[in-house]
Amino acid sequence: MRVLFDQGTPAPLRFELPGHDVATAFEMGWARSSNGELLRIAAERFDVLLTTDQNLPHHQNLRDARIAIVILPTTSWSKIRRPADMVRRAVDAARIGRVSQVAFPL
Repeated sequence: MRVLFDQGTPAPLRFELPGHDVATAFEMGWARSSNGELLRIAAERFDVLLTTDQNLPHHQNLRDARIAIVILPTTSWSKIRRPADMVRRAVDAARIGRVSQVAFPL
């Protein structure tokens, strides 16, 4: 799958997603894009948006999203590193149009 990390997603997480093509919003030149714009342009090239924006489902109409969205509970790499397998499973299970949240103890 093609996975896009938004601004808050720790870049080292890419090494925990073998078999996936990972890029960051920064690398794509989309770091300053609004959430709505990012969702629209990301859907043209990516299958999954991996974000730490807990409010995304409340601020955007995701009903017709043409990308899968996986939401992490924190931006902290040290807190994501141990349960990275949970993130990997969530990305593997992601489906276009669905939003899932990864929950693990912080």
